[in-house]
Amino acid sequence: MSFLDKARDLVEKNADKVEQAIDKAGDFIDEKTDGKYQEVVDKVQDAAKNALEKDAAKDTDTGTEGNNPPA
Repeated sequence: MSFLDKARDLVEKNADKVEQAIDKAGDFIDEKTDGKYQEVVDKVQDAAKNALEKDAAKDTDTGTEGNNPPA
């Protein structure tokens, strides 16, 4: 199992924590920039969450874990 496969597996198993981290990172950036880039930060947060959901859905649809084909 490659490093990326391991990372993807960890993300999948902890999707709720990853989403919380995405929110916290966005809040941190908004705080440090006084909300100057809030719209951009929100778009990036949404894109990151969508990518997380898309990857999880793809794995469910194909019956695979990460990008590994079924054994």
